[in-house]
Amino acid sequence: MKILIIEDERKLARFMKQGLEQHGHVADLAYSGSEGLNHVAGGLYDLVLLDLMLPGQTGFEVLKNLRAFGLAVPVMILSALSDPDKVVEGLDLGAVDYLRKPFDFNELLARIRVLQRRTQTGDSVVLRLDDLEMRLVSHEVFKANVKLELTNREFALLELLLRRAGQLVTKNEIAEKVWAVDYDMGSNVIEVHIYQLRRKLDALGTRGLIETIIGRGYRLKSA
Repeated sequence: MKILIIEDERKLARFMKQGLEQHGHVADLAYSGSEGLNHVAGGLYDLVLLDLMLPGQTGFEVLKNLRAFGLAVPVMILSALSDPDKVVEGLDLGAVDYLRKPFDFNELLARIRVLQRRTQTGDSVVLRLDDLEMRLVSHEVFKANVKLELTNREFALLELLLRRAGQLVTKNEIAEKVWAVDYDMGSNVIEVHIYQLRRKLDALGTRGLIETIIGRGYRLKSA
């Protein structure tokens, strides 16, 4: 999943980012409500982890603005506020879950897995193309039953290409859906990751699986 953490306690935010990325997610950070809203508006996220006591605008205001702007990303509140009325208010404003601080990180991961299963309604938890298989819940990829060792970005890139197998995926789409706020338009980071992904697939005897459409983007094609 691609997750945005909106948390003004920087040490905690960095700890969550590191932990989430160690478990296969891609995580971005925002340290204020306004910064968080800008990130959501500029990139596609699977989940937002939202603190309530934020500088500038509170988490409640962030929730109101997300809905006002038509941004329907799932939001999980992480807050030290334990007043039942605050919990109800947050959920009524559109949050899908509420976890009180301090929390156990394993519980956070478990709740994220629950949300993953909910949002995959209508989607398979396994993506396949020929003998290439991606298991979304366990975050594993197999080619001809051999496991590929992919970085989080490579996994997210391959997932996007698999979901759009046979279709052109532009560099702009890849930048928006896989990198979002971390993407530098002047860099060749997408080309580098495509090269690395190709190299790992080619090592298993599958050349030409990722096709370059010059000047436009990439396409994952059947063998």
